[in-house]
Amino acid sequence: MKKKYILDIMHKVADWQLNEWNTNGFKHPKVDWTNAACYTGIYALGAVKNNEKYLTALVNIGNDLSWNTGRDRFMADDYCIGQTYSLLYNRYKDKKMITPFIALADSIVSKPHDESLEWKNHIASREWAWCDALFMGPTALSYLSTATGDTKYLDMAVKLWWKTTDYLYDPTEHLYFRDGSYLDKKEKNGKKVFWARGNGWVLAGLVRVMENMPANHPKKKKFEQLYQDMASKIASLQQPDGSWHASLLDPESYPVKETSGTGFYCYALLWGLNHGMLDGKTYWPVVKKAWAALATSVHPDGMLGYVQRIGASPDAVTESSTEVYGVGAFLLTGTQLYQYLSKHPAADKN
Repeated sequence: MKKKYILDIMHKVADWQLNEWNTNGFKHPKVDWTNAACYTGIYALGAVKNNEKYLTALVNIGNDLSWNTGRDRFMADDYCIGQTYSLLYNRYKDKKMITPFIALADSIVSKPHDESLEWKNHIASREWAWCDALFMGPTALSYLSTATGDTKYLDMAVKLWWKTTDYLYDPTEHLYFRDGSYLDKKEKNGKKVFWARGNGWVLAGLVRVMENMPANHPKKKKFEQLYQDMASKIASLQQPDGSWHASLLDPESYPVKETSGTGFYCYALLWGLNHGMLDGKTYWPVVKKAWAALATSVHPDGMLGYVQRIGASPDAVTESSTEVYGVGAFLLTGTQLYQYLSKHPAADKN
């Protein structure tokens, strides 16, 4: 596993995606959560030295959107893109990149957020009532906090993270239900329904929030405990092929690897290794196997396969199924792996 190979395959995947957009257009609106998740990975690759062309592509997209978020203003999906805007602002210090999002974030912070998270009455347009939202909303507010130096955005992210967690997290399984409608559902084997990508969204969101938390933050330890509990559980559910299948507790019903959930898990576990939160002896073999499952899913032309389509629960995947958020997860993983190998040269030898 060489650093050069990792950069090469990331370039291949990212270039395929950019070419797809340039040639065939965007399948989803540019501001959509699907693409916003992809931008997080493209930004991560662009932040690696000598890869600025990927940042330029993101700045062009931001300019096309006038740096606005989506139409459903208070739905987390529609401001997921805010995290990339804040990251670009941190780099270029161009205030227009975050001005519209600041206005939205101020109105989010001023809301009472006192509704029940039951899955009804279009609650998703107002609260983080589904687990995917934890990659979309708190991350965007947390990166804005770092960009502006204003702690109120991070404070709201933290408060609402735990509101969602209190409702959707199963403390015995250390996993999140997708939303309130799944609390009593069962898989074919009788186990609870825990969706791989759904929990991938959570674990990836968790490390991205922690990335913006000062070391002395009063809730930092609570986040770290949640992260370590989830990381341990996720590692225990890895399949022999190195991946995680679409259903975490009923992998036999979905026997094919799934690369979006796998990508987000591998990214989040590598982040923990890079930040000294996980033990290398335990988790390096896990991420090494997961990376192999991801890298072997890249087609010769750079298309990433085995990505579960848009959904809310486990579903079938094929070698040719792809989606932009899978690309984002792959690139987030690759950049963390690149960092890990830079710090641990011995790991580069195998």
